[in-house]
Amino acid sequence: MKYFLAKTEPGAYSIQDLQRDGHTSWTGVRNAQALQAIRAMSPGDRVFIYHSTGESSVVGVAKVLTKPQDDPQDPKSAYVDVEFVSLIDPPVTLKEIKTSGEFDDWALVRQSRLSTMSVPEKFVKWIQGKYPKLKL
Repeated sequence: MKYFLAKTEPGAYSIQDLQRDGHTSWTGVRNAQALQAIRAMSPGDRVFIYHSTGESSVVGVAKVLTKPQDDPQDPKSAYVDVEFVSLIDPPVTLKEIKTSGEFDDWALVRQSRLSTMSVPEKFVKWIQGKYPKLKL
């Protein structure tokens, strides 16, 4: 299983929206580097959902349901369907991630505008240590 992070603005589509809906198509990714992450996803992989406005934070977890597909609305884009897994409460803030000093080489810290990215295994272990009961 691989892990990814996908950013969203909570006013556009929040973790609470995903929780209510149960599943959604994760569309709208157009950056070439972010699309590489989408195209690397497989059913069963996990996606940390990140709210990019307000206090930027990792707020929940989703599961990839489908293989990446070309977006019929935008031939330069691709998407996957994801399903809600769990909330992260309290959320893990970007400030907390940065001040840990453990993730300076992660795209989340280095390239803050990148919307979708892979997640280093050490982050998964770090967050499991913080939240031992977190459902991944």
